[in-house]
Amino acid sequence: MDNWLWWRDGVIYQIYPRSYMDSNGDGIGDLPGIISKLDYIKDLGVDAIWLSPIYPSPDADFGYDVADYTGIDPKYGTIQDFDELIKEAHKRKIHIIMDLVLNHTSDQHPWFLESRKSKDNPYRDWYIWKDAAPGGGVPNNWHSVFGGKGWEWDENTEQYYFHMFYKQQPDLNWHNPEVRKAILDVWRFWLDKGVDGFRLDVFNAYFKSANFENNPTKLLGLTPFFRQHHVFDLDQPEMKPLLNEFREILDEYPERYAVGETFMADQERAASYTGEDKLHAAFDLDFLKKPFRPGPFYKAIQHWEQVLDDKTWPNYVLNNHDEPRSATRYTRNEKDDRLFVLAALILTLRGTPFLYYGEEIGMRDIPIKRKEDVQDPIGKRFWPFFKGRDGCRSPMQWNAGPKGGFTSGDPWLPLHANTSFRNVENQQADSTSLYHFYKRLLHIRRESLPLRRGMYMPITFEPRRLLAYTRQIGDETVLVAINFSRRKTGLVVSSSITRQNWELLLSNKRTKLPVVSDRKISLAPYEALILKTV
Repeated sequence: MDNWLWWRDGVIYQIYPRSYMDSNGDGIGDLPGIISKLDYIKDLGVDAIWLSPIYPSPDADFGYDVADYTGIDPKYGTIQDFDELIKEAHKRKIHIIMDLVLNHTSDQHPWFLESRKSKDNPYRDWYIWKDAAPGGGVPNNWHSVFGGKGWEWDENTEQYYFHMFYKQQPDLNWHNPEVRKAILDVWRFWLDKGVDGFRLDVFNAYFKSANFENNPTKLLGLTPFFRQHHVFDLDQPEMKPLLNEFREILDEYPERYAVGETFMADQERAASYTGEDKLHAAFDLDFLKKPFRPGPFYKAIQHWEQVLDDKTWPNYVLNNHDEPRSATRYTRNEKDDRLFVLAALILTLRGTPFLYYGEEIGMRDIPIKRKEDVQDPIGKRFWPFFKGRDGCRSPMQWNAGPKGGFTSGDPWLPLHANTSFRNVENQQADSTSLYHFYKRLLHIRRESLPLRRGMYMPITFEPRRLLAYTRQIGDETVLVAINFSRRKTGLVVSSSITRQNWELLLSNKRTKLPVVSDRKISLAPYEALILKTV
């Protein structure tokens, strides 16, 4: 299909495995559960699944503290279950992306257990160990993202080790060539298993300055970590040669892919890590911080388009496992009008869209009202100023049953109270639902070469109401007009557009081609209108 390339032309669907589907009644989602829903995923119309970590882990950070890079945590299943997932997904032409957490391991990883035994242990230099500063105290002013100093004293060996995240997540020493070799072996292990790609967690934090200089400080920031300029503990020059090695390995296998989570980076920094000899893509998470107005979205799109070169492919994200869901950010009730607008936006831009499980039915964050209900360690630490990330990680809402069809046991997090009416089964039965809009959009995107690969050309935007653009390749053009307002809005079009013949591809508000009057198309409140030339 037009030289189809899955990661460029397709759509990627993130699954938080704990919360997708539980097959054995223990209240935690698992690999057999995901396998049982592959037909649903295929029917929805996405092309790849990104799995949040499923490796053995003591869950100090719910899987982002890895204790074994080449195993499967028993709560999710077995390595045989994973092999079955690969086989069944590939049978349906669904690709699998693994989440690789390589900046740090769990403090229960065998490497670290060896490393902390003694200063002369062969694994000592696999992590970042430093003597106390002259006169005592931490080696420098580096902090942890999750609060407190970034250095933890080890009484046994009388040195500090560095952790950018929780103290249970010691940072690897990427300057050590043995670490480098061990991690590259991990890449090959999963690629040989048939994995189609990797999402790299906070990859630009792998290297720290070998001189351990103090970071410059600034006045503003919620915590000491955010009151620093991260000059010496992020974005070190050694990162790019490592990405060259990563890419060489990926290119040994057909159609493999890597996307990086560029930690605390702007679009320019993210773009700098992508290209033919680096990562295929780095996340632009700018959309996660935008208000519901076309102006800020327009500026983010324009800037992202400008900083990427012609060999680099964009991506867009509205939801993930770390941020409140878009339905929670942008709505105050159970109305989905704004969510139709967002669906049209993310699925018609130039680039690879990433969806988050439940986004297709407009799942909201579960409310977190009491500290004793919090599961996320960062929420426990910073309560009540930050309640953690449990809200966006609640179980998938499959049906109206008391446990939402997710489990027969007690779910690890409560389901949202709206599960009784907001669920897959109900929305599948309603042709006007958000689910069906996503499904139609995904089908249209798959069939439309301009939407998959065409040039993005803005037509106009009004900062509070309207965003319109075309996607064009050859003589094929798709016009997208999105009304962000609860009022009718007129789209003024050029005479060149009025001279063309158009066909209605999709709208959430009409079934017939709109009438152009005085070079103006009237858009209904919260309408997403998609036309194509004929």
